[in-house]
Amino acid sequence: MRKTLLTVIAGLASTAALAGAGHSNDDSQASDHPPIDRTLAFEAGDMWFTPDKLALTPGETVRFNITNSGQLEHEFVIGDSEAQMEHREMMREMANGNGHDMSAGHHGEGEADADNMPAVTIPPGETATLVWTAPNNAEEVEFACNIPGHYEAGMNGAIQIEGS
Repeated sequence: MRKTLLTVIAGLASTAALAGAGHSNDDSQASDHPPIDRTLAFEAGDMWFTPDKLALTPGETVRFNITNSGQLEHEFVIGDSEAQMEHREMMREMANGNGHDMSAGHHGEGEADADNMPAVTIPPGETATLVWTAPNNAEEVEFACNIPGHYEAGMNGAIQIEGS
């Protein structure tokens, strides 16, 4: 058990640096969005988010302030389940060194762009801000940390988009 735990911790620590490429951890995005309707405080611990679900209305613009209280770097990505799965697979490939150019950022050809999948990286002990407007054409999206092993360990949640 101890050996397994050490292996998992070493694996997570070795991939933490991957989360930073292509993500912003400042609030410069805020100027590109309509006025903020609501500000939500999120906490990212090691392998969990609080809250783990929320409800928004279509067109509602939210400022997410995500504080990383854990010991590992995390990311906070919003997108539908298919885009999250694609992003998670790309992160795994990057962790395995399968030829991705890390300097090019996370989003590669054929993947969701920053407008469809906003993301921030949150180093341990820091807070990152992400501003996002709930779409009018979706009933549910996910927020997640797709660093290898993090999503599977429970770092994901649902955003229900309910009619106005």
